[in-house]
Amino acid sequence: MHEPTRRRTLKLTAATGIAAVAAAAVPLPVRGAAASPHRPPNGRIDTHHHAVPPRMRQWAVEQGIIPPTGGPSWAQWTLPDTLATMEANDIAVGVASAPVPPEVFADRKVAESGVRVCNESLAELVRDNPTRFGFFANVAMLHPDLALRQVAYALDELGADGVLLTTSAAGRYLGDQAFAPLLAELDRRGAVVFTHPFSPKGIVEVPGVGGWLGDFLLDTTRTALSLIASGALDRYRRLSIILSHGGGFLPYMAGRAERWGREDGGPDPAKVRRALRRFYYDTALPMSPYATPTLLGAAGAGRVLFGTDWPANSAREVTLNTADLDRDPGLDRRAHRAIARDNALRLLPRLAGGRR
Repeated sequence: MHEPTRRRTLKLTAATGIAAVAAAAVPLPVRGAAASPHRPPNGRIDTHHHAVPPRMRQWAVEQGIIPPTGGPSWAQWTLPDTLATMEANDIAVGVASAPVPPEVFADRKVAESGVRVCNESLAELVRDNPTRFGFFANVAMLHPDLALRQVAYALDELGADGVLLTTSAAGRYLGDQAFAPLLAELDRRGAVVFTHPFSPKGIVEVPGVGGWLGDFLLDTTRTALSLIASGALDRYRRLSIILSHGGGFLPYMAGRAERWGREDGGPDPAKVRRALRRFYYDTALPMSPYATPTLLGAAGAGRVLFGTDWPANSAREVTLNTADLDRDPGLDRRAHRAIARDNALRLLPRLAGGRR
């Protein structure tokens, strides 16, 4: 098979937005992981967990987004591999999502049919495995009126646990006025929003350096800052927003954001500090002895959720990352349990019926 061009690669990643190509799908044990003093007794809840059920995959093939055979490993998602990886890492529940670049849904007919297929596929996964999965629904962000109807169908009829919004759409970030009607409706419902990044527009490619290494984190940071600067966090107080990958660079550069308010016309520094503890953050950076102290210092353990990024992360990486999290010296037993399970149950109470 010929090496895909950049254009083809972008098409291949469009179905779920997962840019990292997963390696082997068979879970591999990590020495010492089972002996960790922090393994949660009732199983972890994975809030950054992707899925490509058969009907969704068929739609992506029909759209020419992925090939009928082969392609990236994430496109070959299977339920048995997923459950095996979950069992290997004591993951009780995965909150499935399928990040699709909003531009894929630029055509209104594609937006209507494609979003419905994605959401109904994930709802079927939950219906068939009610103790193992929840899901975040897709919406057509570039079609505001359609997005509102999709929110209602997903939350009221399909039983979604929340809504997935990409960090940017057509170069606009979530604090943009274009998304105000959607955020207002989600706020009215007290909904949970899971944000997922893609590479920002205008980024210069660095040979050998994948966009997921730095550009994804920048896109998350940009959308968080746009929500702060626009006042959206203050207007939509009932909205719960999860920032993927540990919040990108936000916790690390928060001091710079405070300077923004002191000298460059940005929000008051106190507003920035409040915002840091307003967001939720998942551990799919992944967390590490490098990142943990900063994230906990910025947000506190009560705002952090366990996340694996499966299957963008291979089974091997999920196991390595999870074992490292269990052994992280920055987490005591109480903080670890909150991150592994309790914070997600508080935020997503429907998951309380999952495997114990």
